[in-house]
Amino acid sequence: LNGISQDSDLLKLMPFSPSSSTQTQQDLLLAAAYVYDAQYNRNIPFETSPQAVRLYNLYNHWAMQATTYFFIFVDLSLAVFEDPAVYPLPFLATSLAEVLCLLVFFGRLVHFAKVTPRNVFWKDTKNICIVIAILGTLIDLIIYGALKISNINSVRWSRVLRPVFLINFAESHQIRKVFRSIRNTLPEITYVFLLFMFSVLMFSLMALKLFGDRNLQTVEGSPYFTNYLEIVFDMYVLVTTANSPDIMIPAYDISWLYSLFFITYVVIHTYLFMSVFLAVVYNNYKKHLKNEICKLAYMKRRKMVEAFNILKVKEGPEFVVKEAQWKELVKRVAPDISTSHRELLLRVSDDEQKGYVDKKSFVRLADLLNIQVIAMKIQAHPLENWMPRVYNSAASQCLRSMVKHRGFVWTYDVIILINAIFIALDERNPLISYAEWVFLSLYILEILLKVYTYEPRAFFAKTQFWNWFDTSIIIAALVATVLNTLLKSTSQYNSQQVLDIVFILRVLRLLRIVDSIKRFRVIMTTLINVVPTMLTFGELVLVVYYMFAIIGMELFQGKIQFFNMNSTAPLALVCGNPALKDSQFAQGKYCVNNFNDLLSSFIVLTELTVVNQWHTLANGFVLVTHQAAKLYFMAFHIVVVIMIVNIFTAFILEAFYVEYSLEKSDVESAIERKIQELGVGIQEEELCDGKLIDNMETNEHDLGGEEISKKKSKGLMFKIASKKYRTVDAQLQRMFEAEIPPDDEGPSLDEILNLSPADVYPKNPTFDSVA
Repeated sequence: LNGISQDSDLLKLMPFSPSSSTQTQQDLLLAAAYVYDAQYNRNIPFETSPQAVRLYNLYNHWAMQATTYFFIFVDLSLAVFEDPAVYPLPFLATSLAEVLCLLVFFGRLVHFAKVTPRNVFWKDTKNICIVIAILGTLIDLIIYGALKISNINSVRWSRVLRPVFLINFAESHQIRKVFRSIRNTLPEITYVFLLFMFSVLMFSLMALKLFGDRNLQTVEGSPYFTNYLEIVFDMYVLVTTANSPDIMIPAYDISWLYSLFFITYVVIHTYLFMSVFLAVVYNNYKKHLKNEICKLAYMKRRKMVEAFNILKVKEGPEFVVKEAQWKELVKRVAPDISTSHRELLLRVSDDEQKGYVDKKSFVRLADLLNIQVIAMKIQAHPLENWMPRVYNSAASQCLRSMVKHRGFVWTYDVIILINAIFIALDERNPLISYAEWVFLSLYILEILLKVYTYEPRAFFAKTQFWNWFDTSIIIAALVATVLNTLLKSTSQYNSQQVLDIVFILRVLRLLRIVDSIKRFRVIMTTLINVVPTMLTFGELVLVVYYMFAIIGMELFQGKIQFFNMNSTAPLALVCGNPALKDSQFAQGKYCVNNFNDLLSSFIVLTELTVVNQWHTLANGFVLVTHQAAKLYFMAFHIVVVIMIVNIFTAFILEAFYVEYSLEKSDVESAIERKIQELGVGIQEEELCDGKLIDNMETNEHDLGGEEISKKKSKGLMFKIASKKYRTVDAQLQRMFEAEIPPDDEGPSLDEILNLSPADVYPKNPTFDSVA
């Protein structure tokens, strides 16, 4: 890379020629790839030849990524149609679909190999995992198909490898980051878990000695605390409180003093150990997240420096990037932003308008492009253009002032609360039914008054979530209420489903109160910010659920059957298996909780995650198989409830901390200062007057090559997007990046790629103190 940069410097000093023009375009292509990687925090090493860069850009195209995810979804969905299936399909159909998916994955891997240096490609563990998964699946398909033709039953073991494709493709870096957090947390949590299990085993031994020889019986009539392994399982379940107080009752019946044994156990294990688990997970999650983000920050800076080195020219005593090349670079990296937006970013980067961008300002380009800047146009209300005398009359101005007043909002807050009381009352009362029309009329009047007061395109701008929400709910409620009234007059039609929709829409109206209370808005904003990153945890849970579901189906399919309530089958009351006779599983009518297909398996795993009555579910499958089946359910509880749920809790805690404590970044502040200096900033009162509409940030709204200082006369204004549109990932990254000195470029790209986070940052005392 340094050699390419030096060659580029020599070319820039040569006179213009067609070959130098071609080289300039190639330099821009390579620099744009680096900036694009820095903008989206990609750390994929790639070849720097023009052909390889174009292939790399194609690899990262959204259509290619969407295609990959589509076939991953198809591959995972095949379990719905394979035996045991929700919707059975012939083996030939599912196997052909899987082979097609494998061909797509192989093609994607070959494409990646074309743009990555060969020595790097084969050292990358995720590429090796994909190759092994493809080969293993093909071998399993051939063997399983041959045995099926011979009418020999076998196990499709390769199905458990399917989530490998979701995790290990290059674009799935977010879910890999979560898996790395789990992997890095395992050593610390292992010691706590071993101490926890030692304590459980010790208390189980005490329980055996205390109650084993007293000839006690459980509620089901089985011996009480006589088998040590069963005691260990019961005491482990007690940590989750799922079998409390049932497990204590036989001993408690003898003497209340024995209850102290169980109370002590619960305090130590449920409250102390589980809290320690959360503390250990949170501490290590934050530490490793910090290292991950600092590694990404250094990688981003190094890529921006490489891009600068490619485009730099000598200007006096320093190297810089000329304005023309800077503009061309931004056009390549972000072709969708408007010319006015691009001019604004240039003015931020070239604050003194020298005609070039220095190194320090250039390195900030990736951050500048990640800040959402909304261009707004000042536009009058359509009614002001159509009938200005009426719209600007004294009565009209008085009405609009009333709608803008805070008292208008308070009035409708009170109306919403009164409406909530009426919703809770009996719908069959005619007075309540008529009152609903009154409330609907008031809400419709509110929407009409707001549209009259505020410019409609500003009121329904893409950033006005609550305006869209209110209007949609009111219109849907109006349509559903009218439809329900019409159906009530038709005796032949049962309108209960429509009535249910009406009830739901009425209750949803109460959410409008959230936007009126500041603290509610902060919490709701945090939840909205968390949603995108929750999808990453959703992928993690999907992977874990899928693997446990496949294993569960192989272990337990067909062992438990579900029968309809009116079934007269001989074994209907015992879920199709005599081993469940007189069991809590059968008495609780848990027959529908089985591993007979993928969807049923997912529901069982969800119930196990909630942990209530999970021991009853586990014991049911133990009765129809073997005592060793308890290990499956304990393993699921350890992986999901103790580890993943605690990591998710740690993330939520960190997200709320960031939301409440983090202020604007330096880059945001620099853009806002420049907007105000140029006199094209939007104040809050201007946002409320209803004369601003979103410019949609497309080239069709560009104003040509005019100076940005003249934009205001054209009616174009700028503002930084609302805080609720910042993702939590971006805020966490910004929080940790703030601890890195601005001039610190960190190690080289090779060092960052090859070394662990702990090796990359030993010189920083902040990181050492955390570790």
